[in-house]
Amino acid sequence: MTVQMKQTEPLLVSGRDVTAILGPTNTGKTHLAIERMVAHESGVIGLPLRLLAREVYHRVCEKVGAEKVSLITGEEKIVPSGARYSVCTVEAMPRHTDAAFVAIDEVQLAGDLERGHIFTDRILHLRGRQETLLLGAATMRGILERLLRGVSVVTRPRLSHLAYAGSKKITRLPRRTAIVAFSADEVYAIAELIRRQRGGAAVVLGALSPRTRNAQVEIYQSGDVDFLVATDAIGMGLNLDVDHVAFAQNRKFDGYQYRQLTAAELGQIAGRAGRHLRDGTFGVTGQVDPLEDDLVNRIEGHDFEAVRVLQWRTSRFDFSSLADLRASIETIPPLEGLTRALPAVDARALEYLAQDPEIARIAAGTEKVSLLWDACALPDYRRIAPAQHADIVGSIYLDLARLGHVDETYLSEQVRRAESTEGDIDTLSQRIAQIRTWTFVSHRPGWLADPTHWQEKTREIEDRLSDALHDRLTKRFIDRRTSVLMKRLRENTMLEAEISPSGDVLVEGHHVGELQGFRFTADQSAEGEDAKAVRAAAQKALAVEFDARAERFGACANGDMALGSDGVLRWIGVPIGTLVSSDDLLKPRVVLLADEQLTGPARDRVAARAERFVAYQIETLLKPLLDLRNAEQLDGLARGVAFRLAENLGLINRRDVADDIKALDQDARAALRRLGVRFGAYHIFVPALLKPGPAGLVTLLWALAHDGKDRAGFGDVVAALAAGRTSVVVDPEFEPEFYRLAGFRILGRRAVRVDILERLADLIRPALGWKPGTGQRPEGGFDGNAFLVTPAMMSILGATAADMEEILKALGYRAEPKTAAEIDARLAELDAPAQPVKAEAPAADAGGASESPTAPEEAVAATAETETEGDAPADDGDARGSDAQPDADSPVTADPATNAAETTQDASAVPAPEQDAPADAEPPAPVLVWRPGRSESRHHRPQQRRGGQKKGEARPGGKQRFDRKADDRKGKPGQGHDGPRQKPQRPREERQARVDPDSPFAKLAALREQLKK
Repeated sequence: MTVQMKQTEPLLVSGRDVTAILGPTNTGKTHLAIERMVAHESGVIGLPLRLLAREVYHRVCEKVGAEKVSLITGEEKIVPSGARYSVCTVEAMPRHTDAAFVAIDEVQLAGDLERGHIFTDRILHLRGRQETLLLGAATMRGILERLLRGVSVVTRPRLSHLAYAGSKKITRLPRRTAIVAFSADEVYAIAELIRRQRGGAAVVLGALSPRTRNAQVEIYQSGDVDFLVATDAIGMGLNLDVDHVAFAQNRKFDGYQYRQLTAAELGQIAGRAGRHLRDGTFGVTGQVDPLEDDLVNRIEGHDFEAVRVLQWRTSRFDFSSLADLRASIETIPPLEGLTRALPAVDARALEYLAQDPEIARIAAGTEKVSLLWDACALPDYRRIAPAQHADIVGSIYLDLARLGHVDETYLSEQVRRAESTEGDIDTLSQRIAQIRTWTFVSHRPGWLADPTHWQEKTREIEDRLSDALHDRLTKRFIDRRTSVLMKRLRENTMLEAEISPSGDVLVEGHHVGELQGFRFTADQSAEGEDAKAVRAAAQKALAVEFDARAERFGACANGDMALGSDGVLRWIGVPIGTLVSSDDLLKPRVVLLADEQLTGPARDRVAARAERFVAYQIETLLKPLLDLRNAEQLDGLARGVAFRLAENLGLINRRDVADDIKALDQDARAALRRLGVRFGAYHIFVPALLKPGPAGLVTLLWALAHDGKDRAGFGDVVAALAAGRTSVVVDPEFEPEFYRLAGFRILGRRAVRVDILERLADLIRPALGWKPGTGQRPEGGFDGNAFLVTPAMMSILGATAADMEEILKALGYRAEPKTAAEIDARLAELDAPAQPVKAEAPAADAGGASESPTAPEEAVAATAETETEGDAPADDGDARGSDAQPDADSPVTADPATNAAETTQDASAVPAPEQDAPADAEPPAPVLVWRPGRSESRHHRPQQRRGGQKKGEARPGGKQRFDRKADDRKGKPGQGHDGPRQKPQRPREERQARVDPDSPFAKLAALREQLKK
C-alpha cells in the first residue's frame, strides 16, 4: 500500500542562531565545534561515524573531564550522571534537546541516498538554545540558504595545499600513503602486496569494529607501518597522518548500484592527505586510469557541483495502523529542495514484515505499530539479504510483543554462535557484525530483561573478537620481523649485529642488508617499516665498521682502485664515488657514494684519497694535454697553437690553423714536437692521446662537462678504438663529438682515425709529387698531378671503393671519371719511357713518411713552397710541407684482419685489362682519377685573391697570374682535361734564389737535380 499523505504540520525552517561553517577538508571545522561546545554550559554534537564519535569523545573528555561527557551511539552508551555534553552519531542524536549548543558534522551527507534523510531531519529540526553549528562542504551553501532563511554562512579555507601527483604503481607509492579501495577483497589484496613489497600495511574497513579500526589506525599513526589500506570510511573526518592518498578504485556500490565516484566524493577522500599546515598529494594506482585535467583542477580547487536537493523522509509517522504508518513514510516533501528518500533498511524490513499475517495481526493499535517501527530500526551490520534481516527483526518484534522483552534463550544462542575467536579474517569479521547486532539490541531501552548483563557480555565478546581480528590482520599484512626490530629500537637497546666477509649484515639474527664500500643497502624484502628499522639498527651497529674501512681506504694502493668509463670510482670492485664536472674540465670533482654515517675526519680521509687517485689518473693518461696547457717554455704562435690544442683536447683540423702553422719556424715546430705534437697533412694532433685509455678519459671528462653521459654513443666509439678499428661506419644517432674525442674524423658514411688519415696522405703524396719522366711511376700515380685509389689505400682504411669516394671528397679532392680504356692507355704511355733510377732516397717506413731530409715526399715539399696554389687538398693548406713522422707514434696498430672484413676489392678502384663483353652488357663503371680541390685551397689562401685581378693580369709586385686550364689545353685540341696537366713553372734560377742555400729544402732540391742527371 503506497498511499501518499500531505505534510500537515509546518517544518522548522528558521535559520536564526544557525551558523553554517563550510569549507573543504582540513579547515579545522570539527576543532572549532568542540571549542564552541565546551564554551557553553551544555551541548550536543553529532558525527557521521562511531569511530569519529569515539575520537571526539576523548578530546572533549580531555578538556572538561570524563564525568561531564556522555557518548551515545547505536551500540554504545556512556552516560555519567552529571554529563552536560553529549557526543553522538547523527542517528543517535535526540530529536529534541534543551542543550545550549548543537553541532552537526558533515552535513553534506544529507544528500546521501542511504543515510541522507537522517541528516536532513537533524538539520531542519534540531537546534541549540543559544547556538547551532552546521559543519560541512561548501557545496551545501546554496541549499542551506534556501531552506534555512537567515542562516549565517562562514567559509574557511584549507590550511594546506592539495596537489595531484599522477599515477604510480602500488609498489612505488611514497611512505605515509593511504590507499583507497571499495571492497574488502580489494583492500586485502592490496595489503598483501604491500606486505610483500614494502613491509606491511594497516587496514581500515567500515565492517571492522571500532576497537579493531582503532588498533589498526594506531599501528599506522605510531609509525610501525607507513601504509594504510582503507575504504572511503577514512574520508569522514578521521584525523590521520597521511601525506598521500592513492585511489586503487574509483567505482563503488552505493547500496543500489555500482557507479563512479563524484568529484565531491573524490575530493572528500583526497582531502585526508596533508593535515594542519602540511601539504598533501593525491593520485591513482593499480588499474585506475589517470584523472582527467578538469577533474584534477576541481579537486585541487575544491570546486564541486553544489548539492541541489536533500534526501528527506517525514519524521512525523502515523502509528494509527500499519497501513497508516506505511502511508506516512511515503509523504511528499513539503519544500522545494527536498526529495523523498529511497526506502531505507527499516522501510524495507517493514514492507517485508507487513506481508506476514501473524505480524499484521499483532501490529494493531498505536503502541504495537510504534513498537514494530522501533524493531525495524535494527541496523543491518552483516549486509545480508533484506529478507534474512527482516526475519531477525520479526523474531525480535514477536518476542517484544508477546513477552515484553527479547527471549533470553534465543538471545543466548545467537550470542554463543558469535563468541568463538577461531577462524580467518572473514570469519571473524562476520562474527563481529553479528555480535554488533546484539550489542545494539542490548542498548535499546526496554528490550531486555537484564540489559546490563547483556551489554557487558556483548561488549566483552566484541572486544575479544576485535582483538583476534586485529591480530589476524597484523600477522597477515605486517612482517613480524618489523615488530621485533622496532620493539628493540623503542627500548633503546644496543642491537647485536655482525658483518660477514662478503658484506652481509645481520641484526638480531635477521639478514637486513649488505655493506658495499661505504653504503649500506637494506634488504629488498624488508621495505616499508623494515627499511626504517634497518637504517636505525645500522646507525648503531655499523659505526665502528665505517671508521675501519675509511682507514683502510686512505692507505690503499692505486692498484686497488679503478676509474670506470662511466665515471664511477671503485675500490676493490665496489663503487665509492663518482665524478662530476667542475669549472675546469681537467679537474673534475669527486662525489662520494657513502651514507651520511660516514662523517667527520673519516669522510675527509676518504674524499682526499679518492681525489688524489683521480688526479693521478688524469696526470698519467692526459700528461700531454697538461704539458701543452702549462708549456711556459713556448711563446708567440707556438704558445697559441699549444693552447688551442689543449682547449680542443689534443686534436685540431690543420685547415683551422693553417696560417699559424705556416708561420711557425723550425725551432717552434721542434718545441711542439717535443711536447708530443704531430704536424699531419690533415690534422695537428697528439698521437699519445689516441690510445684507448686517454681517449676514454677525455670522452668521459667532456661528457661530464656537457651532460653527455646519457647521449647515444657514449663509450661505443672508444670501444671501437680499443678493438683496433681504423674506421667505423658512422651511426647517425651517436653524438658526433664522441668520434672526434676518440681520434676519429667523420668523412661521409665512415669515421676514420686521424693517424690513419696521415698514412693515407703518405700514400697519396708520392703519387701527387711524381712527374712524368722523373723516374718510375709510384703506385697510384697518374699524370703528376692526380692519383688513382689503390688497394693499399682501401686496406688501411677498411673501406670499399664507394667509401673511398666519400672519404676523398670530404678531404677536399675532386674526382674525374674516365673509362678503363683511357686509363690503360695513359698508364701505358706513362710507363713506357720510364727509366730506372740511378740513386734512391731512403724508403719511408711502412706506416708513414720518414722525416729524413732525403724522403721523396720532403723533396716534393721543397718545391711546394714555390709552386702555385691548388696543389694540395683543401684540408691541407701546407700539406706538401707537413712534418710527417714515422708510424711509431700511431696509438693502435691497425689490424689487417679487422679491416679486411670491411674492405671490398672493387674493380673500379684499379684499372684492369679490358675483356670482351656481350653486346647487351652494361658499360663498365668509370674509373675515378683524383685531383686536389683547388677551390677549397683558394678559400684557405684568401690573401692571394684580394687583388681582384683577372686571369692573365700581372699581380702586385710584377708576378704573372697563369690560367692553368688554358695552359693545359694549349696546343692540345680536343684533349681538354683528359690529358696530363703541366703546372706553369717559374725559371729554376728564380726558385733557387728564393730558397736558403743552407736549409734542408735546398739540399733536397740539389739531390733531386743530381738524380735527374
